[in-house]
Amino acid sequence: MFKAIRVAILLFILVFVAIGTWLAQARSTDWNNSLWVKVYPINADGSDVVDRYIANLDVEDFAGIEAFIARETERYGRQVQRPLRMELGLPVREQPPSIDPQSGVLGVMLWSLKLRWWASRTAGDQDRITPDVRIFVRYHHPDEAYVLENSVGLQKGMVGIVNARASRRHAGANNVIIAHEFMHTLGASDKYQLATGLPIAPHGLAEPDRKPLYPQRWAEIMGGRIALAEDDAIVPKNLRYVVIGPLTAQEIRLSE
Repeated sequence: MFKAIRVAILLFILVFVAIGTWLAQARSTDWNNSLWVKVYPINADGSDVVDRYIANLDVEDFAGIEAFIARETERYGRQVQRPLRMELGLPVREQPPSIDPQSGVLGVMLWSLKLRWWASRTAGDQDRITPDVRIFVRYHHPDEAYVLENSVGLQKGMVGIVNARASRRHAGANNVIIAHEFMHTLGASDKYQLATGLPIAPHGLAEPDRKPLYPQRWAEIMGGRIALAEDDAIVPKNLRYVVIGPLTAQEIRLSE
């Protein structure tokens, strides 16, 4: 009898969480109200250079992301005043849980649960009201090598982890990556080759009907890069050179 009660309580909790997650995801893509996205900076390597950069961050450093979403929602015919509202949180000292690339499907699922729990626990102390989306930005020394593709965005949990360079020179490119992972939290899929980082035609290109096709002038946000040739692409300097393509717009319910 006691075991049956425990199972029933667990099922109730799972159903409650599932309904809450579904409602949050549905609201995030109805495009009727502003979405609140909060950025939490993390010193990824413990260097003084990164500490100084984080100390001088301001919410205006992420204004380009707001402008990008406002421009693209208007281009798709959505009339939402300030569709995205960025906020800068306090620095987070704890690193997010890492994932083993060889962990398999079950390992990825477990890591996803750990990340969502970590995000809630780590940011909860400073969030009197929970934002719609939490993005943790791991800033690295600008002269050190790291893997950009280790950034990730999860629709379930509405949380993203971004790897970025602690340099004003790279602030625009950092915002491109943050916007890319934010789009993942809304349900957008990658449109680039994992092995090479090259955009996949046609949906990963900003101008799939351009003649000649290359070089492209802009990047599609989920393609990630401006394709200069079939085998060559660059990360855009900022979001002024990025658009939301038709398939991505459908995935996030920005268009029919």
